[in-house]
This record gives sequence, structure tokens and C-alpha cells, in this order.
Amino acid sequence: MNDPPKQPAVPDPANEFASDSSPIDPRDFRNALGTYATGVTIITAAGPDGKPYGLTCNSFASVSLNPPLVLWSLVAYSSSLTAFQNASHFTVNVLGASQQSLANKFAKSSDDKFTGVDWTPGLGNAPVLADSVANFQCRSVNRYYGGDHVIFLGAVEAYTYNAKEPLLFARGAFGRFLPDDEGKKSP
Repeated sequence: MNDPPKQPAVPDPANEFASDSSPIDPRDFRNALGTYATGVTIITAAGPDGKPYGLTCNSFASVSLNPPLVLWSLVAYSSSLTAFQNASHFTVNVLGASQQSLANKFAKSSDDKFTGVDWTPGLGNAPVLADSVANFQCRSVNRYYGGDHVIFLGAVEAYTYNAKEPLLFARGAFGRFLPDDEGKKSP
């Protein structure tokens, strides 16, 4: 008789990082994750009083083409968590290579992040930033709790994009895309 392989019980991921039992060093783990280059976004939403909220984020990903779904995550102790949890919509603004100073501005805690920033209200009044490479206006669909982050799932209801060069982030620094030597785009 063939017995199925025995596997250890899978721990609940929501509780695994809540304890000190993980053998993973958080700083070294962050360094390893930093080897994966990402795009840079500013996620925006409007509070119930219409106040705009925004933050720099590189945890953005597509989930599904049909229906069009995207996700992003926010650390659970963020001062703007409540605004995003209560917003009907959010906008993912993908930054261009020339927008590093904007990424830095929205990465810091401040009450005046939108001062001097060109934007228009989008769906649900979530700010759509001018000159971004792309923006995805999303209806908030669900939230999931994972470790020390809240994962936001959004249904894309409108989007725009252009051919500008995107801003990239890897190993704790901003960068740019360099095409291969032959000038061909890689898959």
C-alpha cells in the first residue's frame, strides 16, 4: 500500500510573523527581496472629507486580465491605512524615470504631500497624478491581511498609459531600464 507523503503542518501566514519564532532575519530577508527590481507607484485615494491621500509603493501587481484586477499592499501600521480601508476607489499612478523626487516626497510622512503636485480627481475622487507613465483607477474590491501588511484588491475601471520610461527600484535605490546591446526588447 502506498501512503501519501507526510508533510509538516503549514503554519498560518497571518500569525507566523506575529511571533519571534521565525528563523528568517528580517533585514537580510529585505535585502534578498531588494534584488527583485520593481516599478515605482504612488497609490492615491480620497478620505471621507475629500482630503487626498497618497504614498509611494512598489508592491503593485496585476492579478487578472479578465476581470481586470490589480493588488498592492500597505504596512498595517501606516498612518494612512484607515483612509485607504474606507475609500471606495484608489488610483495606482505608475511613475516615470523623471519622477524620482515625487516618489521621495510621497515616501515620507507629511500632511502636505499634494502641495505643488499637479493632479485631477479620478473615480471616487482618488487623485490621478499628471505625467505618470500609467494610471489605473480602481474600485476597492477586498482586503486581505498577511503578516504585517494589508493587501488591497482593486477592480480596474479606467486606465491610461503612454510610452514614457518607467522609474525602477532595486536594492534600495532608484534606477532605469537599459535595453540589451542589440536594442531589442527582451520578453
